Amino acid sequence: MNKKRPVNLDIQTIKLPLPGVTSILHRISGVALFFGAIFALYLLSLSLDSQSGFDAAADLLRDSFLAKLIAWGFVSALLYHLVAGIKHLIMDLGYFEELESGTLAAKVTLILGGVLVLLAGVWIW
Repeated sequence: MNKKRPVNLDIQTIKLPLPGVTSILHRISGVALFFGAIFALYLLSLSLDSQSGFDAAADLLRDSFLAKLIAWGFVSALLYHLVAGIKHLIMDLGYFEELESGTLAAKVTLILGGVLVLLAGVWIW
């Protein structure tokens, strides 16, 4: 092992290609889905408990800014994770593996994910 090789541990100076950025965002959205599922399961449990629990869950989602923000984050993570997951599945089939086509696929993923996130925001708010 060459001990004189350059080592760059400063994350702020590392420049990832666009496909790398979309891959990391895919992982981050997976973690957000994990934690958002806790909120979703709480609301589901509350709504299935009784009619008053259902009304409380509906009121929470209708009136609470924080609940709407968490719901929007959860749905946004779900939509981006879906789009990026489809891109990864297509890449597993052998398409978009070159630098130019992979960058194009990453751009499409970000644009489509962004549009879906905005539509989810309009739907929730």
